[in-house]
Amino acid sequence: MGLALMVLGLALFMGVHVFTTMREARASALAALGEPGYKAIYGLVSLAGLVLISWGFSQYRATGWIDIWYPPVAFKHLTLALMLPASIMIVSSYIRGRIYVTLKHPMLTAIKLWAVAHLLANGDIGSIVLFGSFLAWAVYDRISLKHRTDAGAPPIPVGGIQNDLIAIAVGIIIYLALVFAFHPVVIGVPVVGA
Repeated sequence: MGLALMVLGLALFMGVHVFTTMREARASALAALGEPGYKAIYGLVSLAGLVLISWGFSQYRATGWIDIWYPPVAFKHLTLALMLPASIMIVSSYIRGRIYVTLKHPMLTAIKLWAVAHLLANGDIGSIVLFGSFLAWAVYDRISLKHRTDAGAPPIPVGGIQNDLIAIAVGIIIYLALVFAFHPVVIGVPVVGA
C-alpha cells in the first residue's frame, strides 16, 4: 500500500514537472488557464504529489520494507559527504555567482547528486524507486533544457565571488540543519552517530 501511494505521488509530482518541458502543451495550458490558474494547478498537483510521496514512503518504511542489497557502511559516509556540495548547489541556484555560471543548472546538478548519494546509502526497493525516479527526472530535465528555445523564467542577476561565498555559507547552514535536525526528526533516520 505504501509503495503504491509513493509511486502515485511520484507520478503526480514528476508528471507536472515533465509537462513543463513540453513547451507547446505548456503554452496552450497557460493560454487556456491564464498564468495564475496554471500556477495554482501546478502548485496543487506538485504539493499533492509530495504529500503522497512522503506518506507512501513512511507507510512503506513502517510496514513493507524490502531490501535488495546491503550497502557498505562507507557508502553512508560518502552520502553524508556528497550532501554538502549538493546543499551549496541548491543555494547557488538562487544566489548566483561563479558556481552558477560553471554548473549552468546547479539545482538539477544538486538533485542528481542527492539522488545518487541516497541510492548509494539505501539498498531497499522503496529507496531505489524514490531516488531513482528523481535521478531519472533530473537527467531528463537537463537534457530537455538543451533543446528549449524559449526564454523560460525571468533571469536572476548573476553576481561575483561574494555571491559564491554567501551561497557556501548558507549551504553549510542548510546542510547542518538537514543532518542534525531535519533528517533525524522529520525523516526519522539519524545520519550521524547511527
